[in-house]
Amino acid sequence: MRNLGAILLVLGGLGFFYCGARLEEAPPLAPDLSISESLQQSAGRWEMARYACAGAAGFGLLMALFPRGR
Repeated sequence: MRNLGAILLVLGGLGFFYCGARLEEAPPLAPDLSISESLQQSAGRWEMARYACAGAAGFGLLMALFPRGR
């Protein structure tokens, strides 16, 4: 489990920075959009992917630090 956690940590971190770079290229979102409306635009999708990568990296960190569920 420790190896899987390390892989998730690395891939999540790299994905976070990749999505952040692609988010800078996308046109900005309007502030009054709902979540479903923002996901229809590219900036909203890249931002959601960035949050997902951050979550995967956080989960990978937990798995790397506590592999047996203690």
